[in-house]
Amino acid sequence: MSKTLFSPLSVGALELPNRVVMAPLTRSRASQPGDVPNAMNARYYAQRATAGLIVSEATQISRQGQGYAFTPGIYTDAQERGWQIVTDAVHAAGGRIALQLWHVGRISHRALQEGGQAPVAPSALRSDTGESFVVLPEGPKRVPCDAPRALDTAELPGIVADYARAAERALRAGFDMLELHSANGYLLQQFLATNTNQRTDAYGGSLENRARLVLEVMDAIIAVAGSQRVGVRISPHFTRHDIADTETEAIHLHLAREFDRRGVAYIHVAEPDWAGGPSLTADFRKQLRQAYGGRLIVCGNYTADSAQARLDEGLADAVAFGRPYIANPDLVERMRRGAALNKPDTATFYGGGERGYTDYPLLQEQVAA
Repeated sequence: MSKTLFSPLSVGALELPNRVVMAPLTRSRASQPGDVPNAMNARYYAQRATAGLIVSEATQISRQGQGYAFTPGIYTDAQERGWQIVTDAVHAAGGRIALQLWHVGRISHRALQEGGQAPVAPSALRSDTGESFVVLPEGPKRVPCDAPRALDTAELPGIVADYARAAERALRAGFDMLELHSANGYLLQQFLATNTNQRTDAYGGSLENRARLVLEVMDAIIAVAGSQRVGVRISPHFTRHDIADTETEAIHLHLAREFDRRGVAYIHVAEPDWAGGPSLTADFRKQLRQAYGGRLIVCGNYTADSAQARLDEGLADAVAFGRPYIANPDLVERMRRGAALNKPDTATFYGGGERGYTDYPLLQEQVAA
């Protein structure tokens, strides 16, 4: 039988009922104080449990790793308990969910950092276009990112340990898998990119050195969870947040080979076209497939038809959808039936309550009406 979006797929230790993945979506609705996941978040994710796999919104591994107000963390007991509410709800609805582990690096602001400290980065280079979302005395607002300080070599084992502790908490909270966020211009991609990493120690300079921290973090997470419960998100050719990597394909192919050697369950490719960039070339897709033998998940401006075409090429095993999942909790059923999609309300993407979050109608409700 030919594989379709609706065919089952094994991914590491999981058996997915279909190849439709819910991509990570920042929605900024964690409870305060403490950036704690809550019952409303649980309802939101449970509504979307028919996805083959849900990847949670990016979740900071530490206070230092936060770049936006109201995003959830996974470094306190309260956050761990909050995520347990979410995973219980998803599992009760028959779903599977991975937690995305995140450190923003320089895409942050002193208002979010412990004691008003500067954000951290591979090198002390500010993102000219990056923005952070903070709560100031006059209210919540978007602000330019603050200038970061360069991480000292001696601090890097602590960053790795933060990822490992977050992985331990995520497993205790009931997540089925873990996804390492090494994409979208955040800390780990800042180490990868030639323009944001100007270090002269063992973590800068050569391609292998720039990839070192990503692989050390991956090894630490695998030591906690086992390789078959771990995936990773990458974004070759990503240019937002002032990323300009002259070796983007070479370093990501190097990582793919290293992930393959470690038995990582999947690579989740965030394609640059979602952010207005070019499509990945067929040649690079083929090289990625040759470099890595695990499951490949792609995510971009896909429709049901273009997703199926990508599967037919044999250059992806599953397709992740982002914005369509905001407004269509039953996206799998809508795609299966060729039904129209609800349009998302952009005004309610970030922050707020149930409106624009858990109140989008299901197809069966619209048909009944």
